[in-house]
Amino acid sequence: MFSSKHLALPTQYTFRYPANFARKNRETRSPTLQLISDEILIDSGQQHPTYPAHYPSFNDFDFGDPASWTKGHPFDVYKQMREQAPVMWSPGQKDISGFWSLTRFEDIKAAELAHNVFSSQRGGINMAVPERKHWRPKKLMPAALNSLINMDEPLHREMRMQQNDFFFPAYIATIRDRVGARIDELLDEMERKGPVVDFVKMFSEELPLFTLCEMLGVDEDDRPKVKVWMHHLELAAQFLANPWQTFFSEPMFPFRFNSVVEDMFAYGERVMADRRAQPREDLLTVIARSKLGGELLPQEFLDGSWLLIIFAGNDTSRNSLSGTIRLMDEFPDQRAMVLEDPTLIPNMSEEALRMVSPVIHMRRTATEDTELNGQQIAKDEKLVLWYGAANRDPDIFPNPDTFDMHRKNVDKHIAFGHGVHKCLGSRIAKMQLRLAFERIFERFPQISWTGKQTIAPNALVHAISSLQVNLYGPNGKRPTQVAVNGNKIG
Repeated sequence: MFSSKHLALPTQYTFRYPANFARKNRETRSPTLQLISDEILIDSGQQHPTYPAHYPSFNDFDFGDPASWTKGHPFDVYKQMREQAPVMWSPGQKDISGFWSLTRFEDIKAAELAHNVFSSQRGGINMAVPERKHWRPKKLMPAALNSLINMDEPLHREMRMQQNDFFFPAYIATIRDRVGARIDELLDEMERKGPVVDFVKMFSEELPLFTLCEMLGVDEDDRPKVKVWMHHLELAAQFLANPWQTFFSEPMFPFRFNSVVEDMFAYGERVMADRRAQPREDLLTVIARSKLGGELLPQEFLDGSWLLIIFAGNDTSRNSLSGTIRLMDEFPDQRAMVLEDPTLIPNMSEEALRMVSPVIHMRRTATEDTELNGQQIAKDEKLVLWYGAANRDPDIFPNPDTFDMHRKNVDKHIAFGHGVHKCLGSRIAKMQLRLAFERIFERFPQISWTGKQTIAPNALVHAISSLQVNLYGPNGKRPTQVAVNGNKIG
C-alpha cells in the first residue's frame, strides 16, 4: 500500500522549475515538458561516501526511521555531531542511500545559499526516493515530488512570485480578524470541555486548518474533508513505523487509505478546474492559473500543489503552537515575564520557533563535486540539513537549551529554512502564533502542560499529535464562574 518506511511528505513551500514537465496525456501538452518525478534521482542504496570521511560517524541514532523521533529531537546526539562531526556520513538502510548530516548553523546556511550546488530538485527534499515500483498509491509519491518545494532556481522564483501576494503583510492583515474570531471560538469550546483538554485536538490542529482554508477559499461545506485528508496522511507515516499499533487504534485505516487519497486528488482536480474556469479572489485560483514558461501547470503539478497545501499548510503552526505551551511550562520565568509584558509575545514566538524547530530536516543533492567544512562531497551525494541542531548551535545562540526571549538575535533562527527556500508561509505561521498567545494568556494565564503528550513517528516534522493541558494551571479547577462570549456561566 505504501512506498517505503522512509516516505515523508513535505512541509515547507519552495520551487525550482524543471526544464520541462509532462508524461500523461502528452498530446495535450507541450512535448518539451517533463515531470520532476520522471527525472528525480532514485536512491541507489549507496552505503559509503565516495571520498574519505573527514569526520567520525556516530550511528547510535537511526535518523531515517520515523519511530526514532517519537521522543523528540535528539539534542544530545546533535551536540556530539556539532562538536566532533559537523559534516558526518550517515549510512542508509537497504536500498536507501546514505547521506551527509549537517548540524552546524553556518554550514546549513551555506548549503541553503548555494542552491545551485545543493539542489532540492535533483534528489528531492525527502529522506529518500525509493524505486518507482514502490510508489503506491499511484498518485501520492509523484505528487509529493511534482511541487514547489522540490524545485530549484531559476523558475522557482517565477512560481513563488505568483503566490507572494497571499503571504505579504497586506494580505495577512485582511484575515487577522477572522483568525482572531476563530481563536475565540476554539477557546470557548476548550473552556466548555475543560479544565483538562487535549490542546492539539481542540486548538493547535484546528486553527491552522481554518487559516489555510480561508486563504485557499475552500467552501465551508468542504472543510471537514480537508481535516480527514490531513489525518490520513499523518496516519500513513505512523502506519509505516508501527503498522500494528495504527491498526489497533484505527482498524479501518489500511482499507480506507487508498480511497481517501483518491478522493483527495479527485477533489483537488475538480476545484483547480473550477478556479481556472471561474476565478475567485483566493489562493486556489492563483495556484490553478499559475504559469511557468508561459504555460499553465499540467495536472501533475496541480496534484503536487494540492498535496503540498493539504500536508504542509498545517504542520509548522500546529507543532509550534503545541511546543510553545510545553516550553511555557518548562520555563515559568519566561511565562511570568510575558504575562507581565504581553508586548514580548512576538519575541516569545520567535524563541519558541527556535527551541521547537517544527521542521526536522530538508534534504539536498550535490550537483557537482564540492567541499563543505573540510569534507569532500561527490556529485549526486545527499546532504540532510538538521534544523533542530542548527537552532541549538551555541556559537550562534549562547546557552542554546535555555528559553530566552531577550536574545539579541532571537529572530535569526532557521526554523523556516534559509535563503531562496525559506518557507513561503512563515509570516502566516508567526501571525497565528502571536495572535493565539495574546488571547490564550489573556484568558488562561496559568494554562499548564500536564506532562502527557504523544509525538508521532515522523522524520520530517516534530509531530506533536497529542498534548494534554489544564487550562487553569497544575491541578487547576474550573472557577465558580467563567466567561464565555461575555456571558457568565456557572
